[in-house]
Amino acid sequence: MADEKELRYDPAAIEPKWQARWAANPALYAAEPANSAKPKYYVLEMLPYPSGALHIGHVRNYSIGDALARYMWMQGYNVLHPMGWDAFGLPAENAALKNNTPPRQWTLQNIAAMKRQMQRLGLGYDWANEVTTCLPDYYRWNQWFFLRMYERGLAYRKQSKVNWCSLCQTVLANEQVVDGCCWRHEDNIVEQRNLEQWFYRITAYAQELLDGLDSLPGWPEKVRTMQRNWIGRSEGAEVDFTAEDSGEKIRVFTTRIDTIFGATSVQLAPEHSLVPILTANDAELERSISAMIDQQKVARETDNLGGIEKQGVFTGKYAINPFNQERVPIWVANYVLMEYGTGAIMSVPGHDERDYEFAVKYGIEVRRVIEPVGEVEAPPDEPYYGEDGVLVNSGEYDGLTSEVARKTLQEAASREGFGQAKVTFRLRDWGVSRQRYWGTPIPMVNCPTHGLVPVPDDQLPVLLPEQIEITQEGGSPLSRVPEFLNTTCPKCGGPATRETDTMDTFVDSSWYFYRYIDAKNSAEPFSSAAAQYWFPIDQYIGGVEHAILHLIYSRFWTRVMRDLGMVTNDEPATRLFTQGMVIKDGAKMSKSRGNVVSPDDMIARYGADATRMYALFAAPPDRDLDWQEDGVAGVSRFLSRVFRLVRRYAVAAKTAKNGAPSTDVPSGVTLLLLRKMHQTIAKITLDFSGRWHFNTTIAAIMELVNELTAADTALASGEVPASAVAELMRTLVLLIAPFAPFLAAELWEELGGEGEILRAPWPVSDPSLAKEDEIEVPVQVNGKLRALIRVAADTENEALEATALADEKIIEWLAGKRVVKVIIVPRKLVNLVVK
Repeated sequence: MADEKELRYDPAAIEPKWQARWAANPALYAAEPANSAKPKYYVLEMLPYPSGALHIGHVRNYSIGDALARYMWMQGYNVLHPMGWDAFGLPAENAALKNNTPPRQWTLQNIAAMKRQMQRLGLGYDWANEVTTCLPDYYRWNQWFFLRMYERGLAYRKQSKVNWCSLCQTVLANEQVVDGCCWRHEDNIVEQRNLEQWFYRITAYAQELLDGLDSLPGWPEKVRTMQRNWIGRSEGAEVDFTAEDSGEKIRVFTTRIDTIFGATSVQLAPEHSLVPILTANDAELERSISAMIDQQKVARETDNLGGIEKQGVFTGKYAINPFNQERVPIWVANYVLMEYGTGAIMSVPGHDERDYEFAVKYGIEVRRVIEPVGEVEAPPDEPYYGEDGVLVNSGEYDGLTSEVARKTLQEAASREGFGQAKVTFRLRDWGVSRQRYWGTPIPMVNCPTHGLVPVPDDQLPVLLPEQIEITQEGGSPLSRVPEFLNTTCPKCGGPATRETDTMDTFVDSSWYFYRYIDAKNSAEPFSSAAAQYWFPIDQYIGGVEHAILHLIYSRFWTRVMRDLGMVTNDEPATRLFTQGMVIKDGAKMSKSRGNVVSPDDMIARYGADATRMYALFAAPPDRDLDWQEDGVAGVSRFLSRVFRLVRRYAVAAKTAKNGAPSTDVPSGVTLLLLRKMHQTIAKITLDFSGRWHFNTTIAAIMELVNELTAADTALASGEVPASAVAELMRTLVLLIAPFAPFLAAELWEELGGEGEILRAPWPVSDPSLAKEDEIEVPVQVNGKLRALIRVAADTENEALEATALADEKIIEWLAGKRVVKVIIVPRKLVNLVVK
């Protein structure tokens, strides 16, 4: 046994020692080539923005992935566990304004600082494949992808109503507007502007993105539901009403064509192209419609389109319903939006709440054309009927059910040439233009002769100037840099100007995980052969806040690459895990709230292992964690117990390991300890298989340590054979290795373990030893605990009931009472219901 003086746990001495060793051996965490015979496992945490420092929220995310990666290494997998930096973005420009530091310098300084923190935490990353998205060797491929999408019509430019953040001084994608405000500035209302912008045609994949969600059972249902709702598929029909005077077609979209005989008006969005024709030479009408446009603008900017007070004006004109030739008035309504559907609707107040409210307000006819099945008429106190039913007042279609009528009416519209079945989506194309400096330059030039001209591949990358003046003026800062702006046309060689918008930073993060597999490739974004081996990602880990923004973009990007012949997978990741937030002082831990806890402080006081292990122990990883420093101190004390226990028997265990194995059948204390050990192995192995109950996993290790500590006399006296002591100590160290890698490496060396513990085989549970001979079962009477009985672990329910009823305490409780029901939860509980 070791001298007690040697048993003090000092992470400040142990952890830097192993950090230095691992840094000197970069191959330790490197993945083997894609032709490895080992099964592959690609585990990935979402890459961070290099803000300058990690906080405990980062530590929790990365500790989950690191524990899984270490476990899979020990299971014999070829593991890819990389890390990089989402390094473009507005904060670097804001820092340049505030600190007079060029964005590139600020970003690279932050990357270096955060990388040091990650290494000090002992995170097992393959730094040889590190990716930094603001460097030309990465963003040249953003430009290359842009050109491939442009060739296929997936990248295009158009004049459009866009979201403008006055604080970011740039356009935002629809997905970056949250409750009417900028996703970066939660209190800043987003404005609407008309600008010429670049878009990616993500809508070309809308149906496939929707269908693909069914192939992702390993993703949280919450994330899949959020994406389904965002894509927003609606099945219906488009039908042409005809303006009576001009003959202009007014195409409406409806999901309820079965109600078309109940249409008593047609309503147009204020910005519909037909409105100026209908309101020509009517100044009062024009003023009313202009006011509606202003109302819509305010409603958009406050994300209150649903709550807008419904207002409309009658144009004095009529349209013809193609099904019954009925004249219906044409209105302009402020709640009809040009960007949804066709910008025109048929209003059916008898069967839609919104239409009913509008009709009542303006005295428009309310007509029923659907009745509930089995009833002559709808209940008289119901102002409108919004469900399916049977058609009435619908001419030759009377008596059809809504479902049959929808199909029949669509076919009739198509046959007669005034309509067709139509599917629409809420999803809109991804606006990727940003009027900022610190982003990927868009590889297009504007030529006076040839218009828009793509930059040839052999002229990539279009380099971002490293030193420019950052100001708060409107428009892209690049437009004020002549050496960047002025160029020559690749087609004619004449003078031209570069596109000065840069790409949305979500472009960078949409495909970065493919670059990890081949990060030094200068000839192509990555090797398709390597992608065939590594993809899809086996486990992706990150916050649910990226359910729409990052995750839907990355799914789109994967499909584009598939159609380019670069990959064969449809989805980027098989499994997705969304960890809970870290809460401090009642709020999510973040710099903006001023409640950030630095891992450096925790490491200085308690060590990296204790900091990481507490982040996994304090709550299930999918739940929010309320950060308590006392908890880190408690985990540190536990690790100190492990250190003292293993060091106390390290010499004896090493000697026994090198001797002949024992052939004795375990019994007594030895059997109890080995049984507990094998039960713990089984539980942790099961947890790593997908449950990820790391809090109970670590609790199980603590229980094992408690039992080993309680058996100290038996361990020290020789009552437990030396070979069993060696097995117990080695297994304990292997079990904590994914969670406390520094301590595990130190103790593995003390025990004479061969090579790096990262490559040591994960222990295997022996089912015959893990099986319990006896279990303790609580017995309740009317739901209150009255006794504990011990029975064989495989006791059948009938025998379990008999044993409970024979217990002396239960007999006493049942005196004068009658058992009316016995409820048994096998191996867990017996509840006697008595009167």
